[in-house]
Amino acid sequence: MLRDEQLSILRDISQSVAFADDRQGKVGQLIAEGYVMKDGDLFELTAKGVTAVEEHAAALGADDAEQANASSDRLI
Repeated sequence: MLRDEQLSILRDISQSVAFADDRQGKVGQLIAEGYVMKDGDLFELTAKGVTAVEEHAAALGADDAEQANASSDRLI
């Protein structure tokens, strides 16, 4: 299971956001686990990385929907 920091890195890579050098070592771990590949100077998500980001976003969306439903139930 990926930690929040790892998912943050995956999201940054998927959005082509540059990140600080202190995160480079963590990217190496994600490459070793098959979530990221290096293409020249750029990093790209693999299919496994894309799936991880999408599943995390879907899980967050489900949590938000559950919280919204719980909030609306309290308003009644």
